[in-house]
Amino acid sequence: MEEVRQENKMGTMSEGKLLMNMSLPMMISMLVQAMYNIVDSVFVSRVSENALTAVSLAFPLQTLLIAVAGGTGVGVNSLLSKSLGEKNYDRANKTAVNGIFLYIVSYLVSAVVGLFAVRPFYASQIGDAPVEIMDMGVQYLTIVMVASLGLYAQFIFERLLQATGRTFFTMISQMVGAIINIILDPILIFGYFGLPKMGVAGAAVATVIGQIIAGFIGMLYNLKKNDDITISFRGFKPNREVIATIYKVGLPSIVMQSIGSIMTYGMNLILVGLSATAAAVFGVYFKLQSFFFMPIFGLNNGLIPIVAYNYGAKKKKRMIRTMKWGMLIAFCFMVLGFVAFETIPDTLLLLFDASENMLSIGIPALRAIAFHFLIAWFCIVAGSIFQAVGNGMYSLYVSVARQLVVLLPVAYVLAKIGGLSLIWWSFPIAELMSGLISAICLILTFKKVINPLPDET
Repeated sequence: MEEVRQENKMGTMSEGKLLMNMSLPMMISMLVQAMYNIVDSVFVSRVSENALTAVSLAFPLQTLLIAVAGGTGVGVNSLLSKSLGEKNYDRANKTAVNGIFLYIVSYLVSAVVGLFAVRPFYASQIGDAPVEIMDMGVQYLTIVMVASLGLYAQFIFERLLQATGRTFFTMISQMVGAIINIILDPILIFGYFGLPKMGVAGAAVATVIGQIIAGFIGMLYNLKKNDDITISFRGFKPNREVIATIYKVGLPSIVMQSIGSIMTYGMNLILVGLSATAAAVFGVYFKLQSFFFMPIFGLNNGLIPIVAYNYGAKKKKRMIRTMKWGMLIAFCFMVLGFVAFETIPDTLLLLFDASENMLSIGIPALRAIAFHFLIAWFCIVAGSIFQAVGNGMYSLYVSVARQLVVLLPVAYVLAKIGGLSLIWWSFPIAELMSGLISAICLILTFKKVINPLPDET
């Protein structure tokens, strides 16, 4: 007899309430993550400005790690939620175990890169910058990559919880990991309680310990609290069809986020050529903007499975109402970010023990970059909609256009024309292009994917 299950809340609860029910825990945990990102760099900046620059230059490879983990998670999340919406529980289980398998393989590749590629990576960026920057950077990034198993475990187990609507447990695992990070940072960096003073290496160790603990908690929640899927590797063999479907949606997201890694690498090359302090300002900007962007990513982590579930269930009106709520909430966060960057840039920079030189570069930089916030909210939510309905390639097109076709070339030209006074305007220029392409792709998505769905009664 066919198993009868109660329909998941993603198909029944009112859309606004559902989105907040699923997203609010993620938004809170993402805010804690953003706070950790800021606090981590604040402590590193107390070591020296060179230490802050060293950690900032690690960002491209760290972004690559997150691109692989996050992009694969998008594919797992989308397929698992869609399978549940279609009541295909066997495929949902296969998606979960094959997703875990893919994350293990990804970790092994990352560890090898961490062992052999970190020093050449730093050497390609620092130019005439002090050798101390490379030494500290290599030490920091090697630890982060070789011990990245916790990062991958955290991503996969949290994505499985998100895909089944259990975002409260995801909030707990993320918050515990981030709080442990924040507590361990000053202890390991400065050598409190009789421990050795580790400097930037201490920041790296604190990071990986927090990730390992968060991943372990996420695994326990899936095994004990997640009734929608069964995780079992008995007789496991990689399923080509499931893996191909995961990467059909996830690979564009991986490439899209990897493009962000290429962008930050290219910007670092341009900025270090002008001033090592400018590279530190760029790193600080990424930490500060995360306080406004991370909640939106948390919002999207709730929005994607809701839209994917209702797409699988052919509930068009629920999809559209969820999208509208997502757009409104994201817009509010981006307006707050714009106001903060425009009105108190000096206060934000002084959190990082900014020197006079850093303030002179950073204040106009933050004010110029802030204008892209007024468009970014739309692009981020639109990208999540594309991923939820299986059109991840649209997100890739937008990302390529923004970061490679527009941002880096414009930044290079503006640096040649006006140096640091103009280069930061490349961000709002690129975001304007991104907004136009996102709008076109969203119109096509409605025309080809959403509107053809039947109007549910």
